[in-house]
Order: sequence, then structure tokens, then C-alpha cells
Amino acid sequence: MTNMQIKPADRIAPFKPYFFATLNQKISQLKTNGVDVIRIDMGSPDLPPTDEIIEEMIAAARRPDMHGYSPMGGTLEFRKAATLYYLRRFGVELDPQTEVLGLLGSKEGVFHLGQVLLNPGDLALVPDPGYPVYRASCEIAGAEVFTMPLLEKNGFLLDLAAIPTDVADRAKLMWLNYPNNPTGAVASIAFFQDVIAFAREHSIFVAHDNPYADVCFDGYVAPSLLEVPGAREICVEFNSLSKTFNMAGWRVGMAVGNSQILGYLHTYKSQLDSSTFTPLLTAGAKALTGDQEWIQERNQIYLERRDIVVSALKKAGLRVTTPPAAIYVWARIPSGEESTAFCTRLLEETGVSVTPGTVYGEYGEGYLRISLGTETSRMKEAMRRLVDWMKGRNASFEWQKS
Repeated sequence: MTNMQIKPADRIAPFKPYFFATLNQKISQLKTNGVDVIRIDMGSPDLPPTDEIIEEMIAAARRPDMHGYSPMGGTLEFRKAATLYYLRRFGVELDPQTEVLGLLGSKEGVFHLGQVLLNPGDLALVPDPGYPVYRASCEIAGAEVFTMPLLEKNGFLLDLAAIPTDVADRAKLMWLNYPNNPTGAVASIAFFQDVIAFAREHSIFVAHDNPYADVCFDGYVAPSLLEVPGAREICVEFNSLSKTFNMAGWRVGMAVGNSQILGYLHTYKSQLDSSTFTPLLTAGAKALTGDQEWIQERNQIYLERRDIVVSALKKAGLRVTTPPAAIYVWARIPSGEESTAFCTRLLEETGVSVTPGTVYGEYGEGYLRISLGTETSRMKEAMRRLVDWMKGRNASFEWQKS
């Protein structure tokens, strides 16, 4: 019997595996070959949550009544905790019954939004460089994507004036993300006010991805888009416990804002999953409502690493802007270099793994991203290798010129 050839659905056939899945395979092979690989590529925190959060999860897991199916969209306890967090952190009042939806980490909500909101032929506005799931969600839904370039000359802020009027009039959805992944750029309330005004003028629904709001440096405090009066009428904001509370592997997040859209997400999710393990939601509620002082102490660790990275990149001759938030440093590679090839050579020749800018779109070409989620001494070693490697390349280049 011959093997039957099974073709994928047309909507997913063009997609390649997620970049980090492929990178993991390459790194595993290098490690097998004895290479000491230092990963500063993936945005996964290396530090744990507090003991208080962990103990809350353990205590809940020991209870015999905690092992059945959780309520779809999260327990009321978790949703109330999310409303308390938003009130304390942003001054935003939410209804826990209708304006908060628990997620299996914010990534799945980000993806599902495209499926519940977009039809084939609809138009979505997507930032570039940007988190790849924004574009993938829209394209798998069959929507047309208009790229909104985030340019260095604009501080990587979206230029609303650069969106053609006919495109804005057709658009159904706009994606935003500040503090930004991958650039570390930030946005002000005034900018968010302009976005909401623009969206109202053109009848566009806005999705804001805000998982880095509590990873801020040098006195900067990131806002929520929902702080803009009336924003919830045309906006959903995604948030996550992954970065704020070091709970990336726990997969606990939330969508907040427009109740109608959250209802669509709730219905869609009811066909896909059976919610999050209740002890994780219980611990999530503790994280959202418990002691927050430790976050500043954690941010000091990220701040030290940020400064190590920025200083080293400048020594290496790379152009970099010091980010005031998020866990990434975005740097321009030497002129004329291609980012994937540059990062591949860096990995193969030094064992240091960074992310090429093209992972985040065509306007990411010419850049690389470094994550701060690696133990500080290893970060220092990675930067030492990178600086030495760049000096060696520059010396070789000068010798060839002469």
C-alpha cells in the first residue's frame, strides 16, 4: 500500500513553523556537538514567581475540589482580581462578569481575535516589526493585511498620518503593542488618544497587546490604552502574567475591554479549550492582588542586564537606543548585512543566540533582538563573546581593505 499524501488546509499551507521551534532544533544540534550556547533570543523570563504565588498554587492543588473543569473564561475570583489590578495599576474600572476574560496566556487570545472578528477579504492593520502572531491571526482568518511600518526615525511609534485614507476606511482591525516587542519603544497617553480618535473616525476596532506594562525602567510607567475615555467601546487589551509575574510557563492571561468582542472570544474558546487549571487561576489571582513591591526589585535585575547589553553593543559598533521598558534590546547590525545570516554566523561562531529582526517582519531587516531573560553572569559572557567577535570581524575587514 502506497503512503497517502495528505495536504494541509489552504489557510495554513503557506505557514512555516514558528521561528523559535526551528531555532531550538539547531541549538540542540550545536549542544550535541559540544558548543556552549548562551540563549538571549527568546522572551522567556529566567526568574521564578514569588514563593507566595507558588505556595498559593500548591495549596490550591492539594484541595480535592480543585481538579474538575474550570469555568470557561476563568474563575470569578480570577476575573475580580484582574479588575482590582486594572483599577490599582491604571485607574480603569472593569466589570468582572462582562469585561474580563481569562486566557491560556495572552498569545491564544491574540490569535483567536482574528478568527472571531475577521472574514475573508476584510482588512487588518498590523505593525511591522511586530509580534508575528498578529499577522498570522489575520492571514489565517483570510483577511488582507496592511503593514504599518514602525521606523527608527519615529522612535518606532506608529505613524497614523502614513496610513492612506482609503486603507483606513476599509480597515476593520488595528493592532498595537506598547511597550513594544521587539523594539522596546513606548507610547504616551497622548499617542493613545490620537489612536482612539483615528479609530473612531474610520470605524476601526483596536487591539492593544500590553504584556510588558510592568517591566519599566528609569521611572517610566507604562499606561493602558483603556485609560483613554471611551476606549473600551472600540478596544480590547490583552495582558499576561508571563512577564509581569515571571509566570510564562503557567499560561495565564486575560483580555479586557469591549464586552461584545469578549463574548465572541468566550464562544470561540468554548469550542476549543476547557479553561485553565483552577489552582493556576488561584495563584494568578494572588499574583494580581498580592504584594507588588518585588516587581521593582526584579526590574532592577533587568535594568542591570539592559545596561550591560547596551554598553556592549555600543562597544561592538552597533547602533542601539536604550529601551525604557520591556525585556528586549533592539539593535541595528552593520550596514549591508542581512539579519538572519548575521545572527546565524554569530551563533555558529560564538555560541551566542540572538533573534534576527526579520522574524518580526520586513521592516525588522537590518536589526537583531536580544532578550534580557538570561542569568546576569551568562549575559555578561554572551556580550563579551559578541564584542570580541565583532572586533575580530572589523579587524579582518580592515586588513582586507588594506
